[in-house]
Amino acid sequence: MITLSNLSKQYNGVSALNIPELTLEEGELVGLVGNNGAGKTTMMRLMLDLIQANSGFVTIDGKRVDQDDAWKSFTGSFLDSTFLIDFYTPEEYFGFIGEVYGIPQAEIQLRLQHFETLMSGEILGTGKLLHNFSNGNRQKIGIIGAMLIRPRILILDEPFNYLDPSSQIVVARLIQEMNRDLGTTVLVSSHNLNSISDICGRILLLEKGNLMMDKSHVPGSMDQELEAYFLDAVK
Repeated sequence: MITLSNLSKQYNGVSALNIPELTLEEGELVGLVGNNGAGKTTMMRLMLDLIQANSGFVTIDGKRVDQDDAWKSFTGSFLDSTFLIDFYTPEEYFGFIGEVYGIPQAEIQLRLQHFETLMSGEILGTGKLLHNFSNGNRQKIGIIGAMLIRPRILILDEPFNYLDPSSQIVVARLIQEMNRDLGTTVLVSSHNLNSISDICGRILLLEKGNLMMDKSHVPGSMDQELEAYFLDAVK
């Protein structure tokens, strides 16, 4: 279980996030939506202890993420390309992840087979360093790296960015499979309401750092209330 308690973050005196209370239950697949500057990435960075809160805290299994590192052993995440190691090949990068999480290299090779459809023969065996890949393939490598450890918690920020429609469908399927088959708690953000609506059973809406909506959702259906909210914002 993940809990955000009185969590706030300001930049130069301007509020970027202000969440009095929020709980993500174990095994949920939660979508996080909002316009640019809504606070989605800030929220995820606070959850991963990448930035310091001005007030409040995040707990995983009842332990504060800024005071106990236990959560790191079972959490996979990819927020942006800074999570990659640009002077590694994909093989070296995935091997490094295996070393960090104590996964034998033979097991890493077996697990990579599950992602062959997403890699489309364009990632492994190329001899290229990560910084020489396209944005789309860098995105795929980061997502695979986050999933490779078979995490209890998976946090992905805009995973559908840079991907062609076929790859977006594959990523969505992989997220759903991990949630269904492993019971992974997933938090995924996206500007694409269709992508979120297709896979998530709960949707959070952030606006200017505030949680405006938190509702259950039937995956595969477009949420009319969400759609109306964003349509009203442009009127």
